[in-house]
Parts: sequence; C-alpha cells; structure tokens
Amino acid sequence: MKVESAPQTPAPAPAVRRVTVDENSAGQRLDNFLLRELKGVPKTHIYRVIRAGEVRVNKGRAHADTRLELGDEVRVPPVRLPERVLERPDYVPAREFPVVFEDDHLLAINKPAGVAVHGGSGVSFGVIEQLRQARPLAKFLELVHRLDKETSGLLLVAKKRSALVALQEQFRERETGKTYAALVAGDWADNKKVIDVPLLKFIGSDGERWVRALPNPNDPSADQAKRSISLVKVAQRLNGYSLLDVTIKTGRTHQIRVHLAYAGHAIVGDPKYGDFEANRALARGPHRFERMFLHAKRLRFAHPAGTGELELSAPLPPECEQLILALKHK
Repeated sequence: MKVESAPQTPAPAPAVRRVTVDENSAGQRLDNFLLRELKGVPKTHIYRVIRAGEVRVNKGRAHADTRLELGDEVRVPPVRLPERVLERPDYVPAREFPVVFEDDHLLAINKPAGVAVHGGSGVSFGVIEQLRQARPLAKFLELVHRLDKETSGLLLVAKKRSALVALQEQFRERETGKTYAALVAGDWADNKKVIDVPLLKFIGSDGERWVRALPNPNDPSADQAKRSISLVKVAQRLNGYSLLDVTIKTGRTHQIRVHLAYAGHAIVGDPKYGDFEANRALARGPHRFERMFLHAKRLRFAHPAGTGELELSAPLPPECEQLILALKHK
C-alpha cells in the first residue's frame, strides 16, 4: 500500500518589523542598532539592505551612520540567517552591551554575568570580539582590564591606543579605585575591614586554574605568592547574609573571591570557591538565583585625555536587586 505523506506547510516568511527607538537605543548609529535587532546577521548583509533602501527611518531612506533619536520608527526588513553562517566554527555574533560612559577615547560598559571578556580557554568569543563585530567601523577597540566570566559590572574598553596605554598604566600603578558589591553568607564582623593575605595561583589536578590564600610566611611556596589587599565595608545586613562593598588595592586573579572565602564568608553563588550545597539550594529555591553575586559597581580613574577624574557606577543587575529584596523580607 502506498502511503503519501501529508503536504508540508511552508514556514511563514519573516515579516517586516517597525521598531520604535527607546532610551537604550537613542543616539545609536543605525548600523549598530540593526546589528542588535538582527542578531547573527553578517554586517555585510546589514550594509547591503541599508544601501538598497530596505531599511527606513520615519519612512525615509537612511545611511549606516544615521544617528537615531528617541521615538524614531525604524523599518526592519525581513532577513533570514543562512544555516551555513550558524554552522561556522569561527562565527562571532555582533552584540552591544549597556553603555555607562562613552567618548572618543574610551567605552565603559555594564557587563552581564556569564559572559567572558574575551575568547580563549574553551570560549569561542567574548565581549571584545562581539563589540568589534557590532562596531565594524571602529578602528581600535581593546580591553583595558578584565573581569571574571561570572562577575558582572563595569568594564573599560579603549578606543585609542594612547588611551589604552594611559589607562593600563593607572591600573598597573594602582591609581584606580575599584569597588565591588559582594553578597556573602553570614554576618560579616564590622571590625574586619582589611584583608592583607598573599595569594598563590596554581593549576589543580583537574587542569583548572585555582588561587589560594597563603597566610603563613614560612610556607615553602610563600616566595611565589603575591601580596594582595582588599578593603571590606558592610553595606547591608540581610537576615543571615551580608552585602559588602569591597575595594581592591591590588588586582590579583580571583582576589575578592578567595579573600572572602578565606575569611569564612564565601560569595553567594561562587561555583569555584563557594558552598556548593548552599548555591544549589538558592538556585532551586523560590529565588532561583543561579549566578555569582559579585558586581563591579564603581570605578574611579583619571581620564586618559587629561581632562580630570572620572567616577563611574553601574547599578546592580535586576536578579541581584530581587534577591536583596527577598532576603530583606525573609
């Protein structure tokens, strides 16, 4: 018996979208706006549809460098992303990140947790590669410093080599003020204000990079450890938890995470140095908190152009604010 297959219903064709420019997109170039709206579409194709007049701003033709204003209506044409693009091992999607500050010299973004700052060590791409894709006309974009993948908050990107050199010199000479918000389990003692304990980097039996505190100067590895200083202040007490402001005077790998764990108060959600069972309980509980609560909240430095001091701040992500609110009313 011959069985005929039912006719396939074709997938609906992508439709034209009309997007109203909001506060987050006002002032952005049209090409960068489209790279975000049409995630994964190659930038060459973006420029092609702009040149062809398929993209309209307030019903009129526009150029790639057109600056969008609040309330503008952008006609976003239907675009299919070829499967072969998705399958490319070297494929890097274009992505913009929330901008805290930007001028001709530098860009400060509020990095989300879970995003690496650059590719490498098993990560195909990170913030800097995605920014370069999102800003194809930018001549220079380089990371000034780094944040752990699990850490959110302020991240500086230089837009000129002179700015990169000047800013990295400040970081090297510890002439910057970097303050992080960290939520830890337990009540932090008010008199515990300074952690001045050397840290030692090593490769564990699992092949991973680890860091441990080395308080004993007579330890055989003491000469390999580096002095590390963290200043701690209690910002809020939250029913068995403490929200801390931690200012680092040195910039060692995993410094805050290891210092706080060494002091007996591991950071909530820290997958490496934290309490595995407590983290799992938070992730599965009513709060559904599934990240590390460490956020680069404030950064102070001299502007690389010599125009004075800048102090930038990045608000806590919504999931962190929600957890604080829940713990207050626990």
